[in-house]
Amino acid sequence: MNKNTLHRTTRSRSVTAILGPTNTGKTHLAIERMSAYSSGLIGLPLRLLAREVYGRLVEKKGPDLVALITGEEKIIPKTPRFWVSTVEAMPKDLDVDFVAIDEVQLAGDLERGHVFTDRILNLRGREETLLLGSSTIRPLLEKLMPGINVITRPRMSILTYAGSKKITRLPRRSAIVAFSSDEVYAIAELIRRQRGGAAVVLGSLSPRTRNAQVDLFQNGDVDWLIATDAVGMGLNLDVDHIAFAGHRKFDGYQYRQLTPAETGQIAGRAGRHLRDGTFGVTGRVPGFDEELVHQLESHEFEPLKVLQWRNPNLDFSSIRALLRSLEHSPREEGLTKAPPAEDIGVLELANRDRDILSLATTQERVSLLWDTCQVPDYRKIAPANHADLVTGIYTHLIQDGAIPDDWFNSQIKLADRTDGDIDTLANRIAHIRTWTFVANRADWLNDPAHWQGVTRGIEDRLSDALHERLTQRFVDRRTSVLMRRLRENKMLEAEITATGDVLVEGQHIGQLHGFRFAPDATAEGQEEKAVRAAAQKALASEIENRAERLSRAPNEEFILSADGTLRWQGESIARLTLVNRPCAHP
Repeated sequence: MNKNTLHRTTRSRSVTAILGPTNTGKTHLAIERMSAYSSGLIGLPLRLLAREVYGRLVEKKGPDLVALITGEEKIIPKTPRFWVSTVEAMPKDLDVDFVAIDEVQLAGDLERGHVFTDRILNLRGREETLLLGSSTIRPLLEKLMPGINVITRPRMSILTYAGSKKITRLPRRSAIVAFSSDEVYAIAELIRRQRGGAAVVLGSLSPRTRNAQVDLFQNGDVDWLIATDAVGMGLNLDVDHIAFAGHRKFDGYQYRQLTPAETGQIAGRAGRHLRDGTFGVTGRVPGFDEELVHQLESHEFEPLKVLQWRNPNLDFSSIRALLRSLEHSPREEGLTKAPPAEDIGVLELANRDRDILSLATTQERVSLLWDTCQVPDYRKIAPANHADLVTGIYTHLIQDGAIPDDWFNSQIKLADRTDGDIDTLANRIAHIRTWTFVANRADWLNDPAHWQGVTRGIEDRLSDALHERLTQRFVDRRTSVLMRRLRENKMLEAEITATGDVLVEGQHIGQLHGFRFAPDATAEGQEEKAVRAAAQKALASEIENRAERLSRAPNEEFILSADGTLRWQGESIARLTLVNRPCAHP
């Protein structure tokens, strides 16, 4: 048995892969298994999911025992025993009983795959390690870890293809998936006009904004969710139907068709637990062919061919030596060298900067430079501009020992404004997320806890403002409130002012003149239907009471005007009309 084979066999000890499609309870199982040990670590693909799992573990174990670590947030009590993290931020030096890594099929992703691969191959719990994900990764896991225990789990509910439907005819509790913010906004605007409103979920939204938008959908304020493929990665939603308004995406390198497995990951969000779900297409997307439908309904997809890999054993003797070590290729079948990532691009630009070369003169300083290259480009600006920001941080760290407070404050102040439109606020959130990441490096600032609070406060204010703008633009509050109450078939709270204005559930819907209801002139289409339906239900008892009072009213309460209008208590209730009829023949 050669050395590589022995190493692969060693990797599989105490490792179990729990594989299956969406809605199989894999993550829930991992949380239960972790809770049974005295210590554990779980890595998740999104900061949003890490936050959710952290909350669930805090409920089980208490806040003093659970830590949260992401690139932009750290909550670490004095003596934590359970750690929840994004995969990129998973601590490598923890000694815990249990380790779980979620969505391990992302090891095949061109951008993030090498991080997942490293954690899959090298991170272990003392007693148990769980790898959770799609069955598409099974052959590669068995190749790289001979003897690994594999457990497959079936989906809890049935997923069925429902064909093509117009956007405005999609059933309630639908999520419509598009692949650019412009497409998402256009569809949300259409739904607002035709159906009362929609929630919006994009990958670029902060977790706070995304949660607030999801809550609109979950609590029934709106019945449609418009999202990018971010909806496919673990968001727990009560969605009955997934409609694809696009089937091409930009993967960081090119525009391409979604793979069947990617399509399945998104479509699988329809239905939850034991409730069945459906999927289909809408807009200009052609219907899915029979083969794709079969794959999606049966959850059978082509296995991954390779996992992305990057050399974890780096040479920090110089920048050039570091770049050379990053060029190494894997020697194991099933792994392929990952394409150059954002951090390598920054390092290559730093290698051309004479000032940086003059500072990065020791192994410790080169290692620090590589650490600063890990600062994410949330703003998605030009590579040279992001490299300037990174090298500016590095220069301060070397020359000043830490990032100066006044310089850091001047950077975050650029984002500390809540005016502007949706795109402006989204850009400011991206800007502040960069500095939140930097503030969470405890050794980069003189008072990191203070700056973490400041950057988090700014992000929260911006997130709340963005949620408010999205709701103002894409949710007709009146229509959504009225339709929700009508569906619930509950008594509607109605108020009629002295001037005849009618308020239902706090929303102005029109005026009541005598026995005649006039809907608000701004209500059109679906909104007008909702207003009239709400008026009919809410005003029924008031009109009945008025009719009763009318029948018992004394004559002096009635006035007959010269034009034939009959008024009661000042309101027009009838009109006398002279009708000419032909005389009957004697």
